[in-house]
Amino acid sequence: MTRRIFIAGNESALSRAIEAEAANRVEQFAAALISNRLSGAPKHSALEMKARISLNWNPSSPLSARTLALAAENRLEKIDEAIIICSPPSKYSSAAELSFSDVDVMVNDHIKGWFFLIKELAAIFTERKHGTLALVYPDITSSGKDDAAEVLGPSALASFRALTNGLLTAAHNEPYITAGFSTSDAGNEAAFAAFIFKTLDEITKRSNGKLHKFGKFNLFK
Repeated sequence: MTRRIFIAGNESALSRAIEAEAANRVEQFAAALISNRLSGAPKHSALEMKARISLNWNPSSPLSARTLALAAENRLEKIDEAIIICSPPSKYSSAAELSFSDVDVMVNDHIKGWFFLIKELAAIFTERKHGTLALVYPDITSSGKDDAAEVLGPSALASFRALTNGLLTAAHNEPYITAGFSTSDAGNEAAFAAFIFKTLDEITKRSNGKLHKFGKFNLFK
């Protein structure tokens, strides 16, 4: 029986790579992606993909998170694997020049949204006593002393990392599987996506609550 995969994340090279890998493995998957709403962000047209069932989501709304989870369940019949991707957009600015609207966008779209959605997915998996929650993020820090300030994206990423660590720690108490995935290899998103799906293929309750790290020296092929 085909796996029923739901993907949620922000539009990024990482989410595109994970979608492409999903399309290679299943006939259809459901996805909800957050566009970059920061001021001055370039506009990108959505990548057309035959296998994707596109769903709408307002990350700042708890009601929208519930509606999204139910919509994914209805379109897929059920969710076997939920892959949540946090790869926040960059916004370089001094502290004095931070835009209030950009702070709102980052908190609403890239911090609050994950808590709301993960709560709804966890409730579905808990009731069914089955499912896999995969939490994915880049673990890349490249700020040097001469770099321009970039505080919004890293702050959102730190929140998601902390959320992931908390969920992994508590995973043994849950009836479903929770897995974390991080990468320190910028620009190698396709290989990271393949690593994620290969790991999910082989995951068992025994490896529940584990953070799987992918990087330059990873032996995965």
